[in-house]
Amino acid sequence: MVSFSTVDVIIILIFFLSLLIIGFIPNYNRKDSKDAFLLSGRNVGIVLFVLTNVATWYGGILGVGEFTYKYGLLSWFTQGLPYYIFALFFAFLLAPKIRESSLYTIPDKLELTYGKGVGLATSVLIYLLVSPAAYILMLGNMISLILGISFTSSLFIGFIVSVIYLFKGGYKSDLYTDAFQFFIMFGGFIILFVFLLTDLGGVDFLQKNLPESHLSFTGNASVTYIIVWFLVALWTFTDPGFHQRCYAARTPKVAKYGILISIIFWMLFDFLTTATGLYSRAVLPESSNAVMAFPLLAESVLPPGLKGVFYAALFATIISTLNSYFFLSATTFSKDLISKNFNVDSSKLVKYTRVGLAFTGIIGITLALYLQSVIEIWYTIGSICIPGLILLIISAYYEKFRISSKAALIEVIFSVVVSVLWMIIRTELTRGSLLFEIEPMILGLVTALIIHTYGLLKRRKRLLMK
Repeated sequence: MVSFSTVDVIIILIFFLSLLIIGFIPNYNRKDSKDAFLLSGRNVGIVLFVLTNVATWYGGILGVGEFTYKYGLLSWFTQGLPYYIFALFFAFLLAPKIRESSLYTIPDKLELTYGKGVGLATSVLIYLLVSPAAYILMLGNMISLILGISFTSSLFIGFIVSVIYLFKGGYKSDLYTDAFQFFIMFGGFIILFVFLLTDLGGVDFLQKNLPESHLSFTGNASVTYIIVWFLVALWTFTDPGFHQRCYAARTPKVAKYGILISIIFWMLFDFLTTATGLYSRAVLPESSNAVMAFPLLAESVLPPGLKGVFYAALFATIISTLNSYFFLSATTFSKDLISKNFNVDSSKLVKYTRVGLAFTGIIGITLALYLQSVIEIWYTIGSICIPGLILLIISAYYEKFRISSKAALIEVIFSVVVSVLWMIIRTELTRGSLLFEIEPMILGLVTALIIHTYGLLKRRKRLLMK
């Protein structure tokens, strides 16, 4: 339980009130096209694109705090650097092509390229990939800490405050609230960093109070562990949020340059979060609750008023991603899982997207109760889903890398099955053994690469025979 002054409470209440007001400003009219509800009319400009793209990338803020508290600079080396690299590739290689396709979802493109079977299989993977479980877990922890209520009740409250306005305004409500939260999250972390720097000192303070490994980019992590986290960053190519924002961009140039500009802001925010994460370990070396490193640091060092601002920033960072993932999940539910497979009229797409918001809430809360670690959720979902998606998404936009529909379906199924089976088998192995060091995602990616390569060779052989 944390302590708040009256000023802190007022600041947090103002944040939530402002969030709800801004979220309810957009109004979807039945006469509008489904583009208006799902993609804000495909008319998002560069400023709004950047603000929402940056804000939605950091919902895992408590996970970042947990990772930095435990492992130091390894957090930035695995959770920051690889994402900049892959985002650069995404901006130049995929973003303009995605906007030019004028579709709605990743499975739309994969079904168009590889057929209905692949479309359905990847719809399930995408739905898992955009699960808001990790983010609702973090928000639930925050609400439980502040209000002193049960974790389960906190999850339901978090769900309501994150999605209620999406039922009314759709994607435009998501955009407006994310843009607002961009400024709150940056403001709060800048305040905390400046306060820590002036009150405690800079690099000298950290060097004196941190384990040596915390100031090493690789820490004591194994090479395979680092490689896997770099591979997890391939998530960038399969991230439905990136694709959604590109579909909604006004032009292909907005999509491309919006991502490039976003990288600059990501680097700035990563500096702020990594630095404050290091301070949290230095100030609270014996904490048993690493996932709450940032809130507990604020409780320890910030005065009344500023503490309220920082907590508002934490809420903004989490909710900006949580509401986006809820809407992405709901869109996948209505567009890819319901509409395409049950012959639902497109005029009812908005209705089923709203149903999807409620259904996703139930699934997300259940997963959050079962998987109690943010890092565990990211690791599990990424290891299972990414191998079955990455090569097919790239090949869908580059014809020379395409394989047959049959081979594509085999690739999806086998890469996922191999990842899951090895994840189960690995739990029975001895930690530190040679086989234990083989990560599930690596086997899944190798499986996908072998099948895809075979598919390419077989296709080339058919073309030569012609």
